[in-house]
Amino acid sequence: MSKLHPVVERVTARIIDRSKDRRQRYLDLMDREAERFPNRNALSCSNLAHGFAAALEDKGAIKSGRGANLAIVTAYNDMLSAHQPYGRYPEAMKMYAREVGATMQVAGGVPAMCDGVTQGQDGMELSLFSRDTIALSAAVAMSHAMFDGMALLGICDKIVPGLVIGALRFGHLPAIFVPSGPMPSGLANKDKQKVRQLYAEGKATRADLLESESASYHSPGTCTFYGTANSNQMMMELMGLHVPGASFVPPNTPLRSALTRKAVHRLAEIGREGSDYRPMGRVVDERAIVNACVGLLATGGSTNHAIHLPAMARAAGIVLDWQDLDELSAVVPLIARVYPNGAADVNHFHAAGGMGYVIRQLLDAGLAHGDILTVAEGGMAAYADEPFLDGEALAFRPAPAVSGDPAVLAPVSEPFQPDGGMRLVQGNLGRATFKTSAVDQVRWTVEAPARVFDNQDAVLAAFKAGELDRDVVVVMRFQGPRANGMPELHKLTPPLGVLQDKGFKVALVTDGRMSGASGKVPAAIHVTPEALGGGALSKVQDGDVIRLCANSGALEVLADLSARAPAQPPAEQMGMGRELFAMLRRHADGAEQGGSAMLAEAGL
Repeated sequence: MSKLHPVVERVTARIIDRSKDRRQRYLDLMDREAERFPNRNALSCSNLAHGFAAALEDKGAIKSGRGANLAIVTAYNDMLSAHQPYGRYPEAMKMYAREVGATMQVAGGVPAMCDGVTQGQDGMELSLFSRDTIALSAAVAMSHAMFDGMALLGICDKIVPGLVIGALRFGHLPAIFVPSGPMPSGLANKDKQKVRQLYAEGKATRADLLESESASYHSPGTCTFYGTANSNQMMMELMGLHVPGASFVPPNTPLRSALTRKAVHRLAEIGREGSDYRPMGRVVDERAIVNACVGLLATGGSTNHAIHLPAMARAAGIVLDWQDLDELSAVVPLIARVYPNGAADVNHFHAAGGMGYVIRQLLDAGLAHGDILTVAEGGMAAYADEPFLDGEALAFRPAPAVSGDPAVLAPVSEPFQPDGGMRLVQGNLGRATFKTSAVDQVRWTVEAPARVFDNQDAVLAAFKAGELDRDVVVVMRFQGPRANGMPELHKLTPPLGVLQDKGFKVALVTDGRMSGASGKVPAAIHVTPEALGGGALSKVQDGDVIRLCANSGALEVLADLSARAPAQPPAEQMGMGRELFAMLRRHADGAEQGGSAMLAEAGL
């Protein structure tokens, strides 16, 4: 393990100093909670009897106080392909717990929406705030004070961040995330994207499109492109919240079952009654957050985490901002090419060396903290190993030191790009995120007249009418957390890609989000301050020249906005449950703080 890179060291030290007071308040709270609820026997007899009344096979053990009683907080539903395997996990996990003298109960379920189903639909406006809802649901599950640890079953976009936030409020207990693994590779992602663009041009039918999509998303398991869901799994490893190597082992395999069994056994060991107490609030510290940032940059992960990482950090009393990400991006090279940053999917990534290879490279280069507390013995070095079955026993061996596929994984010494490709751009339009890792470098600077829109359908109508067949910066405003819940604008990716392929200089500037699978079109996303409330985007007009440059970090309109009044926002929309989230929209804070009403109102 090499000496820590000076920039990583400096950014970490700055985060520690900036967070000092908040972090101490958080740790003090966790210490008080541990004293108040030392175990379930602190409950009254009536409370406790309610808690184990239905635990038929484990009632005696729970009643006697023998061994740890572990919570399962699950995001199971069988509409999400990634979460469908979780249906059978609880019964198996209860058996694994009994093997080590522990018990398990399903403490509660959290909602789990699929952004792939809601992309471009009204339901997408609930997506970001589903993270707050998940955190609240996890807190409800854990509020019974019956448990000595948490097994967290969640994978996809807002679900893992929501579970992290909720679980950290019970950070005096240990926690382990238990994934289920990716589906087998289907239609190549590049081929899928090609059909989407042909459909946008009217050159493919809906039947052609549905056939293509069905060939890509085809069975239980996580979608195989490197979007937010798979970025979540990467971050849980680099934060030390997984069993090492658990992220990308396929579902319904003997190795996957062995890893789940190991997670249950380890959770019993690291509780207060176990031999190796490792509370979640101590595992998730400033260094673990920096490791997650570094992993995100090194692998070209989802831009959604420019919002989720600050939110997760806040739940542990840690303050992270986009300047931190930008400075880390400048020194962390891109060493993975996984779609949309390349042709490979996560199964190819895993076969080429996967997380073990990536973590070994980062540790050897001094780009990741190796000395963090993790749920595994041995610190972060344990995550440079890979799991395998030795007969029927789970074992670990060093991950490959050499990439199994140089087109997918590269060494830090010869990276695909010298930086992590997630840059801060800023200027008189505000601050925003620009993901460069999937964008050809010749497109990193766009200067063109604006065309301003307030909804995605208007962009599609203008595209179909040929009104965007020119150099253009599409400004998509009133898409921030307070306006409409900050939906992903994935619906725009195919038409903008078509315009770019025609040879036009095209960019997107928006206070909304793009999908974790967003790709080749340059985009300034998460613009803050958002348009609602008078942010500069609300004053931009058609024809204003906008300059977006990832090289210089510029996000500027070449017009004087000082005398202009903000445009009126669209009326709030009802239907699809959106009206129920009005309170969350109105109290949400900015994207750089995490876009959360819950955290803002809690003063975190």
